Amino acid sequence: MPDLRPASSDDSISAAFRQTVARFPDNDFVHIPSAACDSYSDEPLTITYAVAAQAVDTLVERYAVAGVGDRHRVVLMLENRIEFFVHFLALNALGASAVPVNSEAAPEEIAYFAHHSGAALAIVLPDHLDRVRASLTYPDAPQVGEASRDWAGFQSPMPVVRADAAAGEAALLYTSGTTGLPKGCILSQEYFLHCGRWYNAMGEIAAVRDGRERLITPLPLNHSNALAWSFMAMLLSGGCVVQLDRFRPSTWWTSVRESRATIIHYLGVMPAMLLKQAPNPADPIGAQVRFGFGAGVDPRHHLSFEERFGFPLIEAWAMTETGAGGIIAADHEPRHVGTRCFGVPGGTVRALVIDDDGRPVADGVAGELLVRQAGLRPDFAFFSGYHGDPAATTAAWTDGWFRTGDIVVRDPDGSMRFVDRAKNIVRRSGENIAAVEVEGVLLRHPAVRSCAVMPVPDEIRGEEVGAAIVLAPDGVGGEALAIELFDLVNDSLSYFKAPGHIAFVAELPMTGSQKIRRGELRALMTREQEGGRTFDLTARKRRPRGQGIADRAQA
Repeated sequence: MPDLRPASSDDSISAAFRQTVARFPDNDFVHIPSAACDSYSDEPLTITYAVAAQAVDTLVERYAVAGVGDRHRVVLMLENRIEFFVHFLALNALGASAVPVNSEAAPEEIAYFAHHSGAALAIVLPDHLDRVRASLTYPDAPQVGEASRDWAGFQSPMPVVRADAAAGEAALLYTSGTTGLPKGCILSQEYFLHCGRWYNAMGEIAAVRDGRERLITPLPLNHSNALAWSFMAMLLSGGCVVQLDRFRPSTWWTSVRESRATIIHYLGVMPAMLLKQAPNPADPIGAQVRFGFGAGVDPRHHLSFEERFGFPLIEAWAMTETGAGGIIAADHEPRHVGTRCFGVPGGTVRALVIDDDGRPVADGVAGELLVRQAGLRPDFAFFSGYHGDPAATTAAWTDGWFRTGDIVVRDPDGSMRFVDRAKNIVRRSGENIAAVEVEGVLLRHPAVRSCAVMPVPDEIRGEEVGAAIVLAPDGVGGEALAIELFDLVNDSLSYFKAPGHIAFVAELPMTGSQKIRRGELRALMTREQEGGRTFDLTARKRRPRGQGIADRAQA
């Protein structure tokens, strides 16, 4: 594998972008298919590298006039639009850091992200302006600016002048933790550049051709997959990001064909939903799409998807914290299709599988996955730490190894197979939901004495949020209370975090040290479901309406 380390300390996303502009000025940089922008445009939208560079230059001047510069943090609530890309690059050129926030976040989430990050400014789309201003009412809150529709502007008063970001920070991405509120992962220029360089160096069945690829993704830009992987891979190779606002099975293949996509990014739920569609003579699309890259495809669907649609799905493993410093991918044969295999650690990535006592396990035995980089810098191209939480940063590493919390099995040929997550996370349609965050909201209700949130199986979304509730002495369980609890979470957090299944139980399974026995908890929830004693609230989970985002049907 080629040397992927930065050529110099001056490497930056902005400098890499300028180099690509010089090489491929007329290539498409970002394309938004019609299905993804029909709420705000009458036709598909495309911006070339040269036009994007002009827009970035204009934005740099406007940000500088507004007082934004080195080490500022700026919240971006710009959905999956072209505006996001040009604002991100303009901030990078100034040495500022972006804090991408889901535009569907609840008010208290918006306030938390802005306050915790120390953001000096928030740039939002017009449709979200009133909601964000109403959310940011605490003392010393950031100014709120309105992004203009020409991609290259915003209206804003002067921001609060403070510079909380570290030198070289490119973004602060929030990811669900297991012990409290979401943690802000500090991601450096080095992190982003290594993601793109690693991706473009895969080769073999996942080779990226300079200036020729068009990568389609429905994943949100406030996640590392879309921002650090697909965006950086295309930026460094002169390819085009085909950015959707979200995944819609009904229009997916139309968007793929019309955008001339050659690579797709997927989550495990997507192949399952696409396979449910009626067979079509146009299904084989392998002559156009060269490969898919993602994680979590159901083993039952992996081979049948590849046979029906005619291209391989490259399963990979990584976390926001690891970036490409710890990625493992099944990017060459044998891929062991249909076994949850995500490849053999390659290049400078090192992996270890340990038991509960920290001892390496034998092949074929499940244990926790630990990863690091070879050499003197085990954390090369990993995240730079959790913002404001040095204790959590330290706890994430053990003797130079990053503790992933994921349970895997290593086969005799070195291949890794995913088993489960040790961390208490619900992964619903690609969103990581911390059980403790949902539990914290449920416990606000006076009828709840204690509760536990856990993942429950869902054929479409992979997992759904389940909640076991122990009532206070005066609490009365029933459908009315279940709906009350659902609404409490739905009003406080993003809609996808609300419990889809609620069970009222006499007690929670606990250890002698009063920790929840998570395995027994899942078994308890299964028994409650099978016995018809749970309330299914999944039909109530809807994306918010009236926020200017297309296709707000059930997620």
